[in-house]
Amino acid sequence: MLPGTTQAGGLAQAVLTLLQHRGGSWMGWSGGTAPEVVPTVQQQGRIRYVTWDLPRGEFDDFYAEYSNRTLWPLLHGRTDLMAFDRTHLQGYLRVNERFAEFVANEAGPHDVIWIHDYHLMPLASLLRARGLTNRIGFFLHTPLPAPRTLVTLPQHRAMLGLLAACDVIGLQTANDARAMTNYLVAELGATEGDGVLQLPSGECTRVRAFPIGIDPAGMAALAHEAERLPEIQQLRGSLGRSSLVIGVDRLDYSKGLPQRLRAFRHLLGNNPSLAGRATYLQVTPESRRDISEYRQLSREVQRLVGDINGHFAAPAWTPVRYVNRGYSHATLAGFYRLARVCVVTPLRDGMNLVAKEYLACQNPEDPGVLVLSEFAGAAAELGDCALIVNPYDIEGCSRAMARALTMPLEERLRRWHAAMRILEDGNVRRWSENFLAALDQPRLPRCAAMVAA
Repeated sequence: MLPGTTQAGGLAQAVLTLLQHRGGSWMGWSGGTAPEVVPTVQQQGRIRYVTWDLPRGEFDDFYAEYSNRTLWPLLHGRTDLMAFDRTHLQGYLRVNERFAEFVANEAGPHDVIWIHDYHLMPLASLLRARGLTNRIGFFLHTPLPAPRTLVTLPQHRAMLGLLAACDVIGLQTANDARAMTNYLVAELGATEGDGVLQLPSGECTRVRAFPIGIDPAGMAALAHEAERLPEIQQLRGSLGRSSLVIGVDRLDYSKGLPQRLRAFRHLLGNNPSLAGRATYLQVTPESRRDISEYRQLSREVQRLVGDINGHFAAPAWTPVRYVNRGYSHATLAGFYRLARVCVVTPLRDGMNLVAKEYLACQNPEDPGVLVLSEFAGAAAELGDCALIVNPYDIEGCSRAMARALTMPLEERLRRWHAAMRILEDGNVRRWSENFLAALDQPRLPRCAAMVAA
């Protein structure tokens, strides 16, 4: 989906920032459906957007089914929710073939091709089959589970083995890179030497961790400007003497929303002095409404919100404000700046850029506190700057929220300054430069690419 919409997430913003600096073509699904698949081209500054609709049936197989009901739960370790149907796999491969056709028509012989995320795992192999010898990189924005979990995917060798057609496979953390390496070695018989993995077929690839970053200076400026927005001023005025606790997550079972709400309920129940003094704003755009697991999660979250508000609310205070809509990046930046605490407690997450964006948006003279799940990729970088929690430990999360709300300014400043050094050292431009530099290394030998049956 194109950036600049309220639905555009961390991946879209990161790639947009890269292309604004380097120029290039952004190619992908438009976000719409139509009977005919005809690419449209728009030029905006240095970026050429090539997008297309998908027929409804292909969209369902590719996106709603195989991507989101097979690969997404697999990659987040929820094999109990994983569904598999060969028809959906074939639809997933057909859409990847469409991508291959359009990318092959667009790419010049010396262009670098950077493929993003689990929706397009076969694409590099399909491009090789069309004769492209370009440097091709793949980046997985989700976490990657251990090989023993990956093998539960039907036809996993045929699907995951296609990634070896890439010159570089990038992942969010060292643990994810290790999981990919271990899978290629244990399940596909790859041999490792000098940082290169060679499969028995002759395919060679490099696997490395590239923790994705943000534009901290840009986010800070956006947050400062956002303080004047009417929505931000209205929110500030509505809080009164209450401190704002914020969570921003797409509605998804990987985000730990029920556990987080139970922790906030525990916080209020064990700290009567917080009545009227702590307001939790949960911004949760709903997605994937056609999937039963998401409808069930929505009902559970709404029930928990109602339970907290029914038990603790007063005429002039609503403990939880639950909003099922997206906001612009500028408005979110303003929300982050107002919040004394940001709670980012996924059960599993590749990185989670909300954690980084919240820190970048803070008032340098009076920063807030990040409560962060140990199972978010961001914890590997921000462990000493945030309060790290296990999201399954409801009481532990509750204690961390209480500590965050009462943390002295001196400690908040120390943690925030340490976090900003990390964010600036690993900003989004550095992330993209490091990945592209890895692609610029000497070419690897390559044989004919395999294609999943």
